[in-house]
Amino acid sequence: MAASRPCLQWAGHTVFRRLPLGKNVSPLRPAQIRLYAASKANLPPKPRPYEQQKPETPLVTSKSKASQDASVPPVPRVKKQTAGGVYAPKLRLALTEAPTIAERDTTAKRESGVTDKSPMRLRMEALIKEKQNEIVAALQELDPSHKFRIDTWSRPAGGGGISCVQQDGEVFEKAGVNTSIVYGTLPRPAIEKMRVNHNAIDPDVDSLEFFAAGLSLVLHPQNPNAPTVHLNYRYFETMDRDGNCNAWWFGGGTDLTPIYLYDEDAIHFHRSIRDACDKHDRGYYPRFKTWCDKYFYIPHRGEARGIGGIFFDDLDQEEKDQEQLFSFVKDCLSSFLPGYLPIITRRKDMPFGDREKQWQQLRRGRYVEFNLVHDRGTSFGLNTPGARVESILMSLPLTARWHYMHEAEKGSREERMLGVLREPIDWV
Repeated sequence: MAASRPCLQWAGHTVFRRLPLGKNVSPLRPAQIRLYAASKANLPPKPRPYEQQKPETPLVTSKSKASQDASVPPVPRVKKQTAGGVYAPKLRLALTEAPTIAERDTTAKRESGVTDKSPMRLRMEALIKEKQNEIVAALQELDPSHKFRIDTWSRPAGGGGISCVQQDGEVFEKAGVNTSIVYGTLPRPAIEKMRVNHNAIDPDVDSLEFFAAGLSLVLHPQNPNAPTVHLNYRYFETMDRDGNCNAWWFGGGTDLTPIYLYDEDAIHFHRSIRDACDKHDRGYYPRFKTWCDKYFYIPHRGEARGIGGIFFDDLDQEEKDQEQLFSFVKDCLSSFLPGYLPIITRRKDMPFGDREKQWQQLRRGRYVEFNLVHDRGTSFGLNTPGARVESILMSLPLTARWHYMHEAEKGSREERMLGVLREPIDWV
């Protein structure tokens, strides 16, 4: 019977050792295996990585050394090579990325502030933060015992916002006043969709940097006699990678949603916003009031969400120049407190009962339906990467009700309210 031939691998050579069967194989030490393999192959042994190799030094006598020094140029001194690698000088590469548009804007605000010469995106951001402070301070005076909770948040891609919310107060069941600043990148499908309304957008790019800034407000009073109110004004801009504006537009509006209709409240609210519009264009109010009635409509109910106000979107250079539209938005924002504070002040302490409270809950259910199903602002916010959901859904009331097959009693205040919601009225 043939003997076994165990195979060992070392330093790239195969080594066989013949052993009789039935004997224990005693392992060869690594040095023995390496030398044995090298002798069989007539090859010099391969150095192991961890062995320090000593360079060969030729013998030189004093006489021959002197003659060598005279005839041979000196050899440059080289750092000794270490075993297992090749010497190379250490190189340090400082790789830095260019600052983002958001970072550059932050630096500009910190170093120079915001002036009339600043880009419009920075001026709009400054405006909405200023108005947020004014509105929150005025609402806080109505109910000093219930403080607004103020949350400041940031987005990884740039921007952030401030959310000011009051809940379960004496005047408001829920009141929210939010600012939001968003930096991001539009993909190709979004660019193509926006070009329908904005020809200034470059059609030949696969992505575009964008900036969005907005102030959004929703107030849900405790008292059913006091109306809910909504406000939103915003600015949108697309840019190249250097931050140069490519296309821009403004949007926004404000609208009133009463639970019980008081004609004097409706007239006062609409007159305030009409006066702000007339400072810039007498055609704005009727045009934007009609737009508002159409936008805040609940198709599956066949009724409007409230009694309207104004609404506009996509106002760009084809409407008026940027400075004129910015001034228009400023005046609309400034008209809010004079238009709403007198209404909430005279309604917040009126008496009410269970019937009025249940009707309020039903109408708030309609408010929720519109916001979650039809509102473009809510949809845009929820579909924006990194969006702050709590701030977006701030617009929803704390409580609402859905009563199966509810019908308003004929001749009641509830029936009159429904009639106006189904057939809008020109209040001024």
